Amino acid sequence: MLDRTAIAARIPHHDDMCLLDSVTSWSDTRIHCVATSQTLADNPLRAAGRLGIANGIEYAAQAMAVHGALTAGKDAAPRAGYLTSVREVEFHSNRLDGHASLDIHAERLSGDANAMIYSFSLSAAGSLLLSGRASVMLDAQTS
Repeated sequence: MLDRTAIAARIPHHDDMCLLDSVTSWSDTRIHCVATSQTLADNPLRAAGRLGIANGIEYAAQAMAVHGALTAGKDAAPRAGYLTSVREVEFHSNRLDGHASLDIHAERLSGDANAMIYSFSLSAAGSLLLSGRASVMLDAQTS
């Protein structure tokens, strides 16, 4: 299990932009993270006093970044990764705020040293909020 400090050391997002509180489990292909930052009034993704559901993609992307660092066996941030596409995204809610805790799941479906495809989902209290697939490309310049 990793806490927020350990997560922030492994992803490019720090301070308020590190959205995840913990990694509760992970394997070579999957990761489960928990977040409560959606409840914070000063969440950097909040706009007009609300946190829309599409922001859940950023929560999932951070889970994928942590997964990449963990599976690479690195204690520091891995090569920079960029979301190149999201597909089959389904919103089952309008907002992320209003939920005490988020469960973020990501599963690497395929990939190599430079590109990966993940499926992801966010849920709260057992209810699915968001799901989809994401393609991630790693920056070859930083290898």
